[in-house]
Amino acid sequence: MITNMSSHLSHSPIYQKAIEIIILSRSISSYLNQDLAYLRLDGTEDSNIYFSGDIVQQSSSLAPEIEKAELERYSDKKYKHIASVKRLTNLLYKNCSRLEKSNSNGKDYLPILRNELKKFRKLQHTWSLTL
Repeated sequence: MITNMSSHLSHSPIYQKAIEIIILSRSISSYLNQDLAYLRLDGTEDSNIYFSGDIVQQSSSLAPEIEKAELERYSDKKYKHIASVKRLTNLLYKNCSRLEKSNSNGKDYLPILRNELKKFRKLQHTWSLTL
């Protein structure tokens, strides 16, 4: 059954969008890290570097939560995974906003990620109604 579900998920629009978001957030994060990794003149680090790691962690958690929701038999547990996907999406969006204020050339790519998150939210709404 897991094999059937994995092949089913690979064709799912929300799962595909989650994979795209993972790839995009990793690329943006690595670009941002190059600018944010340096210490300031006073020896402190840029706190925005943590947000770049957060977008990678949060985006990497989307696909597994979608899979757990799809595999769950009981509706109350299914809704917990759906809520987790929604929470992760909201956190991703918020961290993109925070990173747009950073001192990095990579922030120019964050609107692309936010646009993909908007598309993901629409898919998420439809997906949650179908479960």
